[in-house]
Amino acid sequence: MRSYLWYLARRFGQFVLVVFVGINIVFFVTHATPIDPVEQAISSATQFGQSDPRAVEIMRKALRELYGLDGSIWQQYLTFWRRLATGDFGPSLSAFPTSVSTLIGQALPWTAGLLSTSTLVAWCVGNFMGGLAGYYRKNRLLKGLGIVATGLQPIPSYIMSLVVLILFGYLWPILPISGGVEMNIHPGFTFSFLGSVAAHSLLPVLSLALITIGAWFVGMRSLVSNIVAEDYVVYAELAGVDRHKILTSYVMRNALAPQLTGLALSLGGIFNGAIITEVVFGYPGLGTLLVRGVNSGDYSLVLGIASISIIAVATAVFAIDLLYPLLDPRVKVR
Repeated sequence: MRSYLWYLARRFGQFVLVVFVGINIVFFVTHATPIDPVEQAISSATQFGQSDPRAVEIMRKALRELYGLDGSIWQQYLTFWRRLATGDFGPSLSAFPTSVSTLIGQALPWTAGLLSTSTLVAWCVGNFMGGLAGYYRKNRLLKGLGIVATGLQPIPSYIMSLVVLILFGYLWPILPISGGVEMNIHPGFTFSFLGSVAAHSLLPVLSLALITIGAWFVGMRSLVSNIVAEDYVVYAELAGVDRHKILTSYVMRNALAPQLTGLALSLGGIFNGAIITEVVFGYPGLGTLLVRGVNSGDYSLVLGIASISIIAVATAVFAIDLLYPLLDPRVKVR
């Protein structure tokens, strides 16, 4: 138990370091861009007529304080971390006076649900199919499924999203193609609302799952193909142990540990694909919100979404890292 606590402490230190470095990079890159949200706001406010220069200067000073851009870069840096610690990213330029935290709070559950569902579906289906294909190597059906899965893997996420959109939105219009829920439905834990959310999420989930199933399939098939040649597997087969038990307890359980590590490493890439997929389907998540913020030059919104995304992905990787030694007893936590 003490060794696992030490392992947890070391992994938590790595988690904090990753979040700190990632958010620092986002802060300095964002501040190095030529876009000035204060000047954009002033330009938008004064474009329909002339304003008193003193009023403009007062507005400029108030906006700089409001957006945390008052003072030197190091003063802005300290202000940013102070706001981040309290979850306050200031107001949104594109949706003023709504705060960035409010906008992120509205969009985050949509992206979290989309990512968790598509990742879980792709990981489970890909590993299950790959495990069967690696163990039953002469099965023609599994060989055919392997060809399809590996053929879908290199397709970019935006191409897959467009293909799914055309197939199930126009050629065979059985599912909604835009939005996260049907209009005029009151949010709540009701059958109509939850059913509408599930129907609107099917195409985005399918788009993300199809392009990632192949990677899990290939990886699991290769791992299982190597494990079935191990002495303990051969001995179990010769001893007459049930093949189903050999597959689940002897082979796939040992092959899942590397796949769990791969899941942690792939979370960042999955989030990037989700951004494009959300834009294609008009899904009300962080991806759509981020693109809107970039197009409108919403400085605070982009910075807030990037920071929250870094924290969310790092937290998911940290959680998987803590589960790894519990699933694989061969991993030493000391």
